Formats: sequence, C-alpha cells, structure tokens
Amino acid sequence: MFINYITLMLINLVAGLFLLAGYVYYGIDRANQKLWIPGFGITGAIALVTGLHVIFTWPLTGSFNIAYGETTVLFGVLFLGASFALAFGWDLLTVAVYGFFAGLVAIVIGVRILNLGLTRQPLQTGIGFILTGLAGVLATPTLFLKTNRVWRLLGAIVLIAAAFIFAFTGYMAYWSHLGNYSNWKPLPMRTP
Repeated sequence: MFINYITLMLINLVAGLFLLAGYVYYGIDRANQKLWIPGFGITGAIALVTGLHVIFTWPLTGSFNIAYGETTVLFGVLFLGASFALAFGWDLLTVAVYGFFAGLVAIVIGVRILNLGLTRQPLQTGIGFILTGLAGVLATPTLFLKTNRVWRLLGAIVLIAAAFIFAFTGYMAYWSHLGNYSNWKPLPMRTP
C-alpha cells in the first residue's frame, strides 16, 4: 500500500476552478482586482508544492504522476502568476497565453485518459481534464471579450462543470482513502 495526497490536489483544483469561475463571471471587469489575490495565491501555492513533489518522487501509480503531477504544477504556476499580476497591477495577457499551452496539455491528457481507459472513471476524469484544458485555451479570448457577459457565462459554466467532476472524484477519493488507509502505519511504528 502506498500513500498519496491526490485528494488534496483534487480539492485544491476544485477550489481554484470555482474561484476562477467567479473571477471570470463577476470579477474580470471590476475595479477591485485585489479581492482575488488571496484565493488565487493559496490555490497556486498548494498546487505548485504538491505537484512538484509528485513529479520528483512519483508517489502515484505509473503515468498518474505525469497526468496529475505535471498538470498540477502548470495549474499552480498559473494561479500564482495571476495572483502576482493582480497584486502588482500587471496585465494578465502573458498569464493567459501560458494558460493556453497548459490547457492544451490538459486536453491531450484528458483524451489520452479516455483512450487508455485510465482511472476508475475514465470518461468522467477525461472530460474533467478536457473541460479544464478548454478553459485554459480560452483564457486569452476571454481577456479580450471581458465585456461580453454571454461569453463570460459560458466560461464560468465550463469551469464549474469541470469543478463538479473533480469535486465528485476528490470527495469520493477521501471516502475511500480513509477506509483503505485506516490500518496503515509508518515504517517505524510497524512491529516485526
């Protein structure tokens, strides 16, 4: 049995997607951009730290380290970048361009998860990755269409749909991990 914290990564992703949906729909054209800094910063920090640990130590089974670890690093860097940009009054365009390429990665991974039948719920997981990636790909147009409420509503719906998919996955993972690891002990506490 191995220990992982994919649950933390998933729920952090859910929180970030909901925050981003709120920003896209309510905050992108508002004067008070600083309102979003703490949420984006917290999400980005947790994603970057956990994602880096996954890609350097591979605590998950096989290619899940790539799918979850690397996309979590990209997600974390994007949220930290957005947090800093909002804090210092910088333009979000370069963050959105980076989001385009990170989004393409998520789409490719989502399609490959479907193709290989990875995870216990490949259709659900694949669609979650694809929707999240689609949001990243459409980040740049959203900056230019920020006065278009219909476009922003569609973007928020995509983000919320992805968030619900990963929320279901994450909370069910908490449920099963608590049962699966209930008797696990660290090596020093094991009796021979």
